[in-house]
Amino acid sequence: MKKRIAIVAGGDSSEHDVSLRSAGGILSFMDREKYDCFVVEQKGHEMHVVVGENGVPYAQHDDAGMTLCPIDCNDFSYRYDGHRCTFDFAYITIHGTPGENGVLQGYFDMVGIPYSTSGVLVEALTFNKYALNNFLRSFPEIHVSDSILIRRGMERPADADIISRIGLPCFVKPNAGGSSFGVTKVKTPEALAPAIAKAMNESDEVMVERLITGTEITCGCFRRSDGQPFTFPITEVVVKNVEFFDYEAKYEGKSDEITPARIAPQTASRVSRLTRRIYDLLGCYGIIRIDYILSGEPGNEQINLLEINTTPGMTPASFIPQQVRASELHIKDVLSEIIEGRLS
Repeated sequence: MKKRIAIVAGGDSSEHDVSLRSAGGILSFMDREKYDCFVVEQKGHEMHVVVGENGVPYAQHDDAGMTLCPIDCNDFSYRYDGHRCTFDFAYITIHGTPGENGVLQGYFDMVGIPYSTSGVLVEALTFNKYALNNFLRSFPEIHVSDSILIRRGMERPADADIISRIGLPCFVKPNAGGSSFGVTKVKTPEALAPAIAKAMNESDEVMVERLITGTEITCGCFRRSDGQPFTFPITEVVVKNVEFFDYEAKYEGKSDEITPARIAPQTASRVSRLTRRIYDLLGCYGIIRIDYILSGEPGNEQINLLEINTTPGMTPASFIPQQVRASELHIKDVLSEIIEGRLS
C-alpha cells in the first residue's frame, strides 16, 4: 500500500500563505506512485486536512468535492465518513513558528510520527539567529557578522552605542523569524529606533547586525540515504531596485537568481564543503539552505554566513527546486530519500 504523507503547511507567522504555496509545490513534486499526499493546514491550536471525494487526496483546482477534516491533535489523525484515518509521515513546510523552531517537531516526537526536518534542538537553535551565530563562531572556519541582541521589555543600549559598535549601514531583523518580514537596512541614526520597533512586530527579540557587502549566494543541502550530506549547485542572488533580498525580491520578481552561481570553481567547492560541514556540525536532517555573503578578492573570498533555513521555500520557482534541477538529481527522488530515510 502507498504511504500516507501529510504535507504540513500554514503556521502562525507572516509567511503563512507563502508556506501554503510551498505545500502546493511539494504536492506537485511527490512521487504519486509511492505516496498518497494530503495537505494539512495549521493555524494557532487547530489543524485540518484537505480531503477530496471518497476520502482520496484532494488535487483539484477548485472547491468541488473538497472537505476540510479537523485533525485530532491527540494522535494526528482525522475522521472521514466514520473512519479514523492516520498518516505515516509528516513533511513539514511551515516557514516560521511552529514548524521551523522545534515546536511542531516536539509534537510529532510525542505522537510518534516521523517527519522531514531536523529535530527539536537543531530547529530551535537555527531559528534563533543570535544563538546560532554565537554557537557557530566558535568554529574558526565559520565567519559570522557581529551583532547585538535586543529583547522586548528589557533596557536596550543607547542608539549611539549600538551604532558605535555595529556601524552604519546595518541590518535590523527579527531574531526568531524569517527574513521576508520585519527586516530593515538602516542607513541613518534616526532610522534605528523605528526599525527596531518594526522588527518587534515579528519577534520579541531583535538582532542588530553589522553589514557585510559582497556577492550574496545560497546553497542547499540534504542527507542522502547513504548518510552523507549532499550539496546542490549554488545560486547567486542579484536584487533589482530593492535594498536587499526581502519579500519583494523573493516573491515579486525583484531579483535575478542565477544557478549555478557566477563564482570561481574553487570558491564554489569551498562553499559546498563548508555547507556540508555545518550540516554535520548541527546534526541536520532533510533539506536546509544556507545563505552567505562572499567578500573580498574573487576566487579567494571570505565566506560569511548569513542564516540557515531549515524549511526553505519549495514552490517551483524557489531556490531549492532551481538547484535540484541544476543537479544530477530529480526532486521527486530527493523527497523520497528524505521520507524513506525516516521510515526505514
